[in-house]
Amino acid sequence: MKRFKTFIEWQAFGVCSAIGDRLGIATSRIRMWFMYISFLTLGSPIIVYMVLAFWMNIKRYILAARRNPVRYL
Repeated sequence: MKRFKTFIEWQAFGVCSAIGDRLGIATSRIRMWFMYISFLTLGSPIIVYMVLAFWMNIKRYILAARRNPVRYL
């Protein structure tokens, strides 16, 4: 169970980490505000989080395909 919790907190999608790196804000602070906003708005930021996670994964695959186009044919 501890391994699953560690994965979720530190590696699941990396949306909060990416936002923190771009804005220069601590990731823990972004996660804290995300939880507060989610509770206050009954979970609607979770949809935004999932869209951002999807966008980050698509972006990663597009960049990987540009680096090595033979691999994805």
